[in-house]
Amino acid sequence: MTDPQNTMGTTGQTVIVSGAGEYAVERLRSLIGEGNRIRVFGTKPAPQIVAWAEAGMLSHISRPLTRSDMIQAARLVIATGNPAQDTTVALLGKKTPGHVHFIGAGPGDPDLLTRRAHTLLRAAEVVIHDRLVPDAILALANPSAEIIETGKTAFGPSWKQDDINALLVARGKGARVVRLKSGDSGIFGRLDEEMDALDAADIPFTITPGITASVAAAATLKTSLTKRGRNTGLRILTGHDTDGFADQDWRALAEPGAIAAIYMGKAAATYLRGRLLMHGADEATPITIVENASRPDQRIQPATLVSLPDALQTVTGPAVLMLGLAPRNAAAAALREAL
Repeated sequence: MTDPQNTMGTTGQTVIVSGAGEYAVERLRSLIGEGNRIRVFGTKPAPQIVAWAEAGMLSHISRPLTRSDMIQAARLVIATGNPAQDTTVALLGKKTPGHVHFIGAGPGDPDLLTRRAHTLLRAAEVVIHDRLVPDAILALANPSAEIIETGKTAFGPSWKQDDINALLVARGKGARVVRLKSGDSGIFGRLDEEMDALDAADIPFTITPGITASVAAAATLKTSLTKRGRNTGLRILTGHDTDGFADQDWRALAEPGAIAAIYMGKAAATYLRGRLLMHGADEATPITIVENASRPDQRIQPATLVSLPDALQTVTGPAVLMLGLAPRNAAAAALREAL
C-alpha cells in the first residue's frame, strides 16, 4: 500500500476512505469524477457523502474501516477528523505480516469439513481455492473475504502452478490467506511446490488436514480400506502425472486382494487396464467408480477391470476408482450366490 496520507488515487483503481464526515468530504472533492472506485467507511455520513453514494459516485459502508478492507486498495485516505482515530487507522495501514493456511476442504460435503477449517475460513481475508471446492463450502468463508478460483482442468485451460505460487506470495505478504484444496492438501495437491514458494518469500504457513476422497468413497461403499486376511496395505495412486500416464508397481497391484484408490484415473482407464492385465490381474477384479463422493450428486458405479473404460464413459464429475473393492451390498450378494 502507498503512503496512507496520499489522497490522490490513480484513475481506475480502488481508493478507500476512513471517515464519512465533513472532513472526509473535503478530502474527497479532488477524487470524485476521476474514475476511481471509492469506498467510504464510517458511521453518520455527511449529507454530501450520502448524495455522492446515491449518485453512484462512491460506495458508503456504515462501519469503521478494518485492515482486511485495505488489502486491494491502491490508496488509503485517512479522514476521520479525530487525531486518535487517524493514528489508529494509520497503524492499520502499515504493512503487517501475513499468513497462509493450507486447508483440506474434504470431498465436498460441508459437514465433513473440520471445525478448525471452518474457523479459519471465517477469519480469512483472502480465499484461494481449487475448482473442485463446491459453493456450499465457499459460502462458509468470511463474507468480506476476497475469493479467487485457481482452476485446474485435466487437458484443458488451467492456471499455471507458477502463477498460483506467485498469487499466494503476493496475497500472503500482508493478509490472512486460506489456500483451500479439495480433499486433503497433501494428496496430489502440489502442496510442496506452494510451500517452497512461501518459504522462499519468508511467509509463514500452517496445514489443516482434510478428508481425502478415497476415505469418503470407502465410507459410501460401506466397506473398509484394510481388512484382516485380505490386504495389509493400501495404495493411493494417481492416474497421470506431469509426464503423462503414471507408472506404478503393476505386479503388486495385480495380486489378488490388492486394494488401491486411483485418483485422476478417468483418462488413464485403458492404460490402467492394459498394464494390470499384462501383469496377471483377473479380468473380474472389482473396480468401483465413486463419482462426486459425499456430494448430493454422488454416484456409485460398480465395474470390473475389463469393463472399466466403458463404465467411465458416462462419468463427468471428479471420480475415484476403488481397485479391489465392491459396494458392501454387491459383495454380500456375490457371497450368497457363491454359497
